[in-house]
Amino acid sequence: MEPVLSVQNLSKNYGLVQALKNVSFNVPAGSVFGILGPNGSGKTTLLGIILDIIVPLGGQYSWFGGMDAVAARRQIGSLLETPNFYHYMSAFDNLAISAAIKQRGADDRIAVLEKTGLLQRKDSKFQTYSLGMKQRLAIAGTLLGGSRVLVFDEPTNGLDPAGITEIRELIRKLNSEGTTIIMASHLLDEVEKVCTHVAILKQGKLLVDGPVADVLRSDDLLEVKAADMAGLHNILQSMNGIKNIQAVSDLLLLKCETEIKASDINRYCMDKGIVLTHLVLKKKSLETRFMELTN
Repeated sequence: MEPVLSVQNLSKNYGLVQALKNVSFNVPAGSVFGILGPNGSGKTTLLGIILDIIVPLGGQYSWFGGMDAVAARRQIGSLLETPNFYHYMSAFDNLAISAAIKQRGADDRIAVLEKTGLLQRKDSKFQTYSLGMKQRLAIAGTLLGGSRVLVFDEPTNGLDPAGITEIRELIRKLNSEGTTIIMASHLLDEVEKVCTHVAILKQGKLLVDGPVADVLRSDDLLEVKAADMAGLHNILQSMNGIKNIQAVSDLLLLKCETEIKASDINRYCMDKGIVLTHLVLKKKSLETRFMELTN
């Protein structure tokens, strides 16, 4: 299937600072694509370029297989800043102003309020909304006009835990209905919980991209111990699928290929005459994997 967005060798400088350095990736249709990286990694610059707000120094990008830029932009909803609504006006009337600015979507207001769970509060003033509701209204505005793709910059930034949960659930809901979502975040937890694909940036460079399960997958570690530690070490050196053996205190720490299971280790040792007295699987955290990638 043709990607929704194709980015090829994008670069951007701000004076002597290179914000993006030959960044390339594709966003699959129907995905929640996270652009992950610490502050200053180039995420916001990248979003600005693909939304035609910032002019790149080099490289190119294309939406929907090379669709005309003006036509493509009409199919993209974006939220890059804090929502700007009139506090004394209702959600329904605020969306009328948003639709007038976009020159489309005035007839969509009821539908987008229903999608974002705000229909029952459509006549309430914006100032009476919680933080999460305000952000949901902003997302409702991005849906006006039938957007195929939504682009968000740190969509949960500044929200309390309840608001964060609301927005994450809404993103999952919109994606399940067929909307492709591209979102920048510096939070690993956010990407893990809502994204299907991810591109990781550091200081303007793309480190890795692909499905979240592949990019953030880490090798499992096994702790083993036996009465004869020297013999255990010797036989494990000859076992296929063990990538690394490290002595830690009175244990051996094994890094194994993904297909190697704890039961395989135990069986192999038993066949070689070594009885294990300790065998524990240690899952490496996603945070550890992320730190490995960015460092």
